[in-house]
Amino acid sequence: MTPVFAIANQKGGVGKTTTAVNLAAGLARLGLHTLLIDLDAQANATSALGIEKTPGRSLYRVFHGEAQATDMIVKTSTDKLDLIPSEVDLAAVEAELSQAENYLSRMQEGLQPLVSSRKYDAILIDCPPALGMLSMNALSAADFLIVTLQTEYLAMEGLGQILGIVEQLKGAGAGDKLSVGAIIMTMYDVRTNLSRQVVEEVKTHFPALVMKAMIPRTIRLSECPSHGKTIFEYDLHSPGSVAYEALAKEFAERFKLKK
Repeated sequence: MTPVFAIANQKGGVGKTTTAVNLAAGLARLGLHTLLIDLDAQANATSALGIEKTPGRSLYRVFHGEAQATDMIVKTSTDKLDLIPSEVDLAAVEAELSQAENYLSRMQEGLQPLVSSRKYDAILIDCPPALGMLSMNALSAADFLIVTLQTEYLAMEGLGQILGIVEQLKGAGAGDKLSVGAIIMTMYDVRTNLSRQVVEEVKTHFPALVMKAMIPRTIRLSECPSHGKTIFEYDLHSPGSVAYEALAKEFAERFKLKK
């Protein structure tokens, strides 16, 4: 079975989509056949990979049992990296699913053929920056929650909230297989005491979860999505590229991902 990773944080602007895109690309560069699923109606991960938003090309109809997830897959410019894009119709899922039967398991059911086929070595889901119906479905479908956490004030508060959601899901009988897999520290600024203090505090509470590779705050990482390129395509030798390469290697080792 292919492992499924939900990359989530209910706060926006914490490097979640940047990490989803570049971690997926980094895994593909290691030779791992990787699928990235853009589950945010804003479609930022789709745009960041240079893919045009296309009506009907998202998981919307899959959630409603009207299409197969495999039909939504598109190739990207990175070898071994595929994408299920997003577009604006996903925004309607939040309201529509709340009245549906088995509303928390729709994504898990839709992804099951892909997971069972072992076509991919890893499936990554870029969740919306809110803990709504889409994020809940992603967490219920995932094996591991990957939290992106910015090295800034109040980071621990947001972390506590999302970890609490995991327990709520399990209490509701969903996400039985879900566990917290890793915490990725983003927007790290080695020059500031605050960044170092936040990292140390998170490590104190969750020593086994914090990834060693930390993502720096850099202009090049901010620029590459507007060009529809991963950091590896945009600036291969930049600090951001080096950091995501290290993260991908550590990630593959932690979760024993194999070609």
